[in-house]
Amino acid sequence: MLNEFKKFAMRGNVVDMAVGIIIGGAFTTIVKSMVADVIMPPIGILMGGVDFAELFITLKEGTEVAAPYATLAAAKAAGAVTINYGIFINAVISFIIVAFAVFLLIKAMNNLKRKEEEAAPAEPTSKECPHCISQIPIKASRCACCTSELA
Repeated sequence: MLNEFKKFAMRGNVVDMAVGIIIGGAFTTIVKSMVADVIMPPIGILMGGVDFAELFITLKEGTEVAAPYATLAAAKAAGAVTINYGIFINAVISFIIVAFAVFLLIKAMNNLKRKEEEAAPAEPTSKECPHCISQIPIKASRCACCTSELA
């Protein structure tokens, strides 16, 4: 059983998948920071100084302090039950950025593959009979049209 697991774990696609997951996790951290620290502050300013992470609806007041709560942290500290739609908006924007980055990456990879396919000439599948000038399969030893033997 240990040998089977070792074979499974060392397969190329499993190792590639592990590397992809690790890089994806690191990329997600970068995107979250970009959304929270770079994109959302200017959008908040344009919308009148709104911090999206602080947008929430109080469903039930907390037992410690009564509503209204100035911040989401104050609501959480009071034990209030909230719908945090501002955090959801940040998550949607993060998803859109990640999806767009993956789209650009896949598009670039497809362009590279297309260029490689165009650059590499296809191997011929037929040849010309020297006697009757007809096209015959490359592996043919005799011409189908004139029945001449080919070298």
